[in-house]
Amino acid sequence: MNSSQPVPPEVVQQLAAYFSVLGEPTRLRILNLLRDGERCVQDLVEEMDTSQANVSKHLKVMVQTGILSRRSEGTLAYYKVEDELIFELCHLVCDRLARRIEIQAHKFRAFSFLGK
Repeated sequence: MNSSQPVPPEVVQQLAAYFSVLGEPTRLRILNLLRDGERCVQDLVEEMDTSQANVSKHLKVMVQTGILSRRSEGTLAYYKVEDELIFELCHLVCDRLARRIEIQAHKFRAFSFLGK
């Protein structure tokens, strides 16, 4: 995208909504649990040791942004990752954070008084 052109507000809003999913630890935990495939709400609730209302709230947000999809089977609701790009984004961010931590650790080691 050419930076000299204004970005329409609706585009910015959709982009912010997509990235906001990653700003919530509970959603990241849910995504991690769904990494290996589809899960029902009850399984997620048990794994996360939290309320069904809390898990359902976060699942709804991720479905609305298109990251997850939902299907019903009888009385159960199943969720799966619809947009695999989310894992690539998480991988990029984790790599960047790990690199920063490594650099910081190197600086601490260089400052250590134990080398004297």
